[in-house]
Amino acid sequence: MGIQITPSILNADFSRLGEEVGRIPSADWIHVDVMDNHFVPNLTFGPTMVEALARSTDTPLDAHLMIEDPDRHAPAYVEAGCASVTFHVEAAKAPVRLAREIRAAGGRASMALKPATPVEPYEDLLPELDMLLLMTVEPGFGGQKFLDLVLPKIRRARALFDKHGVETWLQVDGGVSLETIERCAEAGADVFVAGSAVYSADDPDAMVTALRAAAEGARA
Repeated sequence: MGIQITPSILNADFSRLGEEVGRIPSADWIHVDVMDNHFVPNLTFGPTMVEALARSTDTPLDAHLMIEDPDRHAPAYVEAGCASVTFHVEAAKAPVRLAREIRAAGGRASMALKPATPVEPYEDLLPELDMLLLMTVEPGFGGQKFLDLVLPKIRRARALFDKHGVETWLQVDGGVSLETIERCAEAGADVFVAGSAVYSADDPDAMVTALRAAAEGARA
């Protein structure tokens, strides 16, 4: 699989999300940060807003659920139009069952780990996942500084993928920019969430292209 760039709309103008998504036609996915003000200290939007966004774009939606009860709510985001749904292992009560429910609903199942959560205890879950998300900041707010301490975990996750021969995607989210994306790609990531780097640029779509080129160069 090649490099994929997934801009986060957390840093976009919420009052005109359809237009904001239209500014990044080169994006592979649109990353939708769902926060409930419980699992993280921030509140964004739910399935109704996601459903409206899905109607406004042909680019697939990648929902990142930073919520307390993903076991109950995650399948609703597939029904709302998300092609990929990510739940946090720190919040899920039955991650294998949840991943299977997301897949059964027609979505790609992804599991997220906070920076301090090790990947090794979840080695046996990898075949159940379409993607693993390693947070490179503490979840909850955009614009945070990239945590280099996660780079060794990216390498360990990639080694586990290779060990088991899985085709699971490896996504990173948090502080991804032209200054950090090459390090992530060299460590083994292949899907990159970038919010402030994209939407603070004069030309967001040109930034998507530049980020992809930087990551591809590092992987090559």
